[in-house]
Amino acid sequence: MKQVQRGFTLIELVMVIVILGVLAAVALPKFIDLKADAQAAAVQGVAGGIASASAVNYAARSVTQSHGTKTSNMSCQNAAAAILQSGVPSGYTVADVTTPGVSATPGTASDCTVTQTDGGKTATAVIISIN
Repeated sequence: MKQVQRGFTLIELVMVIVILGVLAAVALPKFIDLKADAQAAAVQGVAGGIASASAVNYAARSVTQSHGTKTSNMSCQNAAAAILQSGVPSGYTVADVTTPGVSATPGTASDCTVTQTDGGKTATAVIISIN
């Protein structure tokens, strides 16, 4: 009489559990620090939005003085709030790297530090001065 094998042996089941345990131990640390990466990406996105709005504002004001916002001799916080459509997002502050924040000389790029108040992550935004 021939015996038919059914199911898995205990050794096979233990090996699968061990392999899954090793994979979990290797993969888990890669997913733990996602919050810090997301916060860094968010603050870089806000800084990029400020820099982009500044470039659009500079172009619009260069074409005609009736469009765009004057940004020369302003603090970085005030300039960012003026050029962004809805102002600086809540949870972020924009600080001057040098004094004054935005240069008085038209066409001069000034660095401003964008800080996330919750996570403390920072990024640099460039605001172009225009009269």
